[in-house]
Amino acid sequence: MNILRLIANNCFDLFRNREILVELARRDFKSRYLGSFLGVFWAFINPAVYVAILWFVFQLGFKARPADNYPFILWLIPGIIAWFFISDGISGATNSILDYRFLVKKVVFRVSVLPIVKILSALYVHLFFIVFLFVVFLVYGYGFSLYCLQVLYYLFAAVMLVLGISWITSSVAIFFRDAGQIVSMALQFGFWLTPVFWSVKAVPPKYLFLLKLNPLYYIIDGYRNSLLYKIWFWQTPRLTAYYWFVTVVILVTGLKLFRKMRPHFADML
Repeated sequence: MNILRLIANNCFDLFRNREILVELARRDFKSRYLGSFLGVFWAFINPAVYVAILWFVFQLGFKARPADNYPFILWLIPGIIAWFFISDGISGATNSILDYRFLVKKVVFRVSVLPIVKILSALYVHLFFIVFLFVVFLVYGYGFSLYCLQVLYYLFAAVMLVLGISWITSSVAIFFRDAGQIVSMALQFGFWLTPVFWSVKAVPPKYLFLLKLNPLYYIIDGYRNSLLYKIWFWQTPRLTAYYWFVTVVILVTGLKLFRKMRPHFADML
């Protein structure tokens, strides 16, 4: 009951501060590219160019073989786009308290929403690329289906996991300033440990369960299940139950750690 009350109270606080939250996210998104000629367009140009390079290298250069009878680039892009959001959300939220130290030190403010500001900022870009993803599939002749709507479920699942992780990393970063660099390194390792660029079929069956212990596997695989393999999330009940168990544990741990360390933030900034 205490855990449920803690989550419910935090959800109420988020709803009560929703206007401030959205406004801070909008300003954060714009401030990233303040002073550059193209401004916020760089948020979309950089990932788009990266995807274009992947398409040129693998589809035209290496003539990559189809993955599960789908063009390789269609198999690759859902995982890449999902990873962009996860990586950008965690790395940005880790330094969120440091970036908004003026609010922590001078304003009576619900500090736990600051990591969410960075996640929302990353979400703006991700929503654009979800639309871009659907367009690419249409160009290749794969139309829209009900399974595509499931991307929104996996997006929600990703937001919950990223939020829990960010509450942990952002609170630790106040006391240990190298945390941001460590998180960046961990994300690089995580990229190659998660089947973004490679297929799970390359893993011997006896080791596959180890791969599935990584909660990010659920998100990457879920995007592909929605767009390619036409598999509903309830058709993998054990994996779904495991993911949400891990995510809730991380969320509760992160929120409790954040609340415990919150009184000391202003002194450390």
